[in-house]
Amino acid sequence: MSLEVQHVSKTFGNYQALRDVNLKIEDGELITLLGPSGSGKTTLLRIMAGLEEPDRNPETKILFHGFDVATQGVGERQVGFVFQHYALFRHMSVLENVSFGLKVRPRAERPSNSEIRERAMKLLKLVQLDGFAGRYPVQLSGGQRQRVALARALAIEPKVLLLDEPFGALDAKVRQGLRDWLRRLHDEIHVTTVLVTHDQEEALEVADRVVVMNKATVEQVGSPEQVFHHPSSEFVMDFLGRTNVFHARIANGQAWLNDMPLEMPVGMTSKAHAAHIYVRPHELDIERHANGQPALPASVTRINPAGAIAKIGLLGSDGADIQVDLPLERFESLRLIVGETVYVSPKKMRVFAPEPEYAI
Repeated sequence: MSLEVQHVSKTFGNYQALRDVNLKIEDGELITLLGPSGSGKTTLLRIMAGLEEPDRNPETKILFHGFDVATQGVGERQVGFVFQHYALFRHMSVLENVSFGLKVRPRAERPSNSEIRERAMKLLKLVQLDGFAGRYPVQLSGGQRQRVALARALAIEPKVLLLDEPFGALDAKVRQGLRDWLRRLHDEIHVTTVLVTHDQEEALEVADRVVVMNKATVEQVGSPEQVFHHPSSEFVMDFLGRTNVFHARIANGQAWLNDMPLEMPVGMTSKAHAAHIYVRPHELDIERHANGQPALPASVTRINPAGAIAKIGLLGSDGADIQVDLPLERFESLRLIVGETVYVSPKKMRVFAPEPEYAI
């Protein structure tokens, strides 16, 4: 089931939650709505579900497989919705929770009791909880409860599955396991799925495409690789992962970082006087001595070799903090010492025309 929103806006009093949002989700696709708090992602999800009404506009449409459901209520859209805090019925067993959506259907549409039980047990097996049918939510872990909530959403055979930060209340290790499990589950059932998250790692790991939202609008849509490696704006670059930001100057139609010439960013004219340079920590290298190549001098302030990479903190000659991630083999060959001066060179840079909120 494809899903498309056209010209969707939403205001709450004087607050603009969404501003003319347009988005198309293909049949069987898993996308993530990613953005900071207040960017509009949960409001957009609730409008898709029918839990919120968009502002009135004759151009506004919410299309399920080409059919406009903007005037339909939440009960008519046949969507599965999973909340962050499970919302399970505490007085019902796991099996009863999963069966609930089928049992409350109108009599003419309701399967028989044996069919309901069979479908619920199949779903519990699908989410790897078939041995827990007789337990109650209080007897389950957080990750197990969230899988029950997902099975309950799937029981009604939804056209679209909507997930509102379903793993946000769980600890990091459980969240990682559920992310991997959700991706495998989606590859098996192929239900069109929209996942809201503010966790960049989560969005990049599970999604077919990532929708980056900011200030009530869609900032960029693309595959995880596209939005991470080819950000369309300073916001996307800054929001997705750790970055180092440098101030470049423009002179005679050329951008410069110290004595390193840079490619002029798209949209920037030679009349500009400044540019912002973004480099991710793993895109920087360190040399113990100047080797004649363009590099920035910096002093080592901290070293953390714990983990798969060594995290090196540096202080640039202009007083700016610089973060570098080095492979352990490279770190061990350098034998860095806190306080020494080293030379930092970028392997890859992204140049942006300065945006007001990112003034350095």
